[in-house]
Amino acid sequence: MEAVGDAVMLARVQFAANITFHILFPAITIALAWVLLYFRVRYNRGGGDAWLDAYRFWVKVFALTFAIGIVSGVTMSFQFGTNWPGYMETVGNIAGPLLAYEVLTAFFLEASFLGIMLFGVGRVSRRVHTLATFLVAAGTTLSAFWILALNSWMQTPVGFEMIEGRAYATDWLAILFNPSFPYRFTHMVIASGLTTAFLVAGVSAWRWRRGERGGDVRAALRTGVVMAATLIPLQIVVGDLHGLNTFHHQPAKLAAMEGIWETQRGAAAVLFGLPDEAAQRNRYEVAIPGLASLYLGHSWDAEIRGLKDFPGAHPPVAPVFWAFRIMVGVGLLMLAVSWYALWDMRRRGEPGPLASRALVLMTFSGWVALVAGWYVTEIGRQPWLVYGVLSTAEAASTVPAGRIGLTLAMYLTLYAALLTAFISVVFHLARKAGEGERAKDMNPVNDPFRAGVGVLAPEPAGPDIEDRGGHA
Repeated sequence: MEAVGDAVMLARVQFAANITFHILFPAITIALAWVLLYFRVRYNRGGGDAWLDAYRFWVKVFALTFAIGIVSGVTMSFQFGTNWPGYMETVGNIAGPLLAYEVLTAFFLEASFLGIMLFGVGRVSRRVHTLATFLVAAGTTLSAFWILALNSWMQTPVGFEMIEGRAYATDWLAILFNPSFPYRFTHMVIASGLTTAFLVAGVSAWRWRRGERGGDVRAALRTGVVMAATLIPLQIVVGDLHGLNTFHHQPAKLAAMEGIWETQRGAAAVLFGLPDEAAQRNRYEVAIPGLASLYLGHSWDAEIRGLKDFPGAHPPVAPVFWAFRIMVGVGLLMLAVSWYALWDMRRRGEPGPLASRALVLMTFSGWVALVAGWYVTEIGRQPWLVYGVLSTAEAASTVPAGRIGLTLAMYLTLYAALLTAFISVVFHLARKAGEGERAKDMNPVNDPFRAGVGVLAPEPAGPDIEDRGGHA
């Protein structure tokens, strides 16, 4: 039994490693595609070459991120068969179609127009290139829709019936728009926006601190800061609504997030503590009386169910408890940095040393908050794979623990190398872009973009290609 338990835990860790690595990249591409569309539209409307230069740089980052996201997603999907065969055997009638719809609609849409988006500048008309960028952006969001519909259904399953141990859909609309989906989808899309905003602002601030003061750097920097400062208050509101939804549908998860052991009215908000599952209490607890009932139940006297109400059926407390605090803490830091940077840029007309340094340090803060929030969602669902329907242990395979441990070690090594390479390449691209700008400033006559040499050809000035009788 102990070996079986070890195998299940290793399988969980392996899937967690895969999805942790994979989710980093869709979190960028979902929002970055829309940022690229914004750059494209600003250029089309006469905003100047800076917007097209910003597009050209960030579309390279998008291509790199998209490629790694696709490969890591394929690896993750194989584990449904290798480590979790009971999942598809039990709920495959629901999960299978949703995953297929994601491929048939979203992925094909992205793949069909990605080439035009990457290589179409100067080769197709502005309208066609803008349309291609829009369709890729729509595809990334549609992909998130299908994946989050499935994940939300696993959290709050409705619209099905069990027949001989298998789930069969009875209401597809109820499955798609299950009770937690609107909050989870909105929360994730905004999280993607924040991840991208701080990436764009951070890399641009890094270039700014290196002395690159071109219009494209200024445009991207301001876009990232304004985007972050606008989205973080919205995320706080949506996060509160999502918490209320969890309060009603997944009380055990909520109790673990808050570190509440006893069912009580006027529950305190635990700011700090060391959850002790053996003793069923928090050590060294620092709490504010009554506050948890206020923000969870919107009443000082609201009853909050404690972990002791779910013996043997609540998630591991410490990981959920700390992941939630990391997510909230990074979110508050995002609020402070983005608002300070926006104020500083409006006051000075450019970012000061402190604001630019803070933005560089926050470049990948979106990843930290995103992964912490994902852990709250996924670990908080334990011991269920599909809440109240299929437990994690029931869905696990019989693959020996040793084999899972070996492949886990291989995955972790590969992912560490790929993540390091990704970050290095992003800053390498930023460095090369800066060198290109300096060379262009020194000898504009030989600028390859303006001369029409190289992979990225220039866009003709004046009317659209189509408007001048050219070929799209």
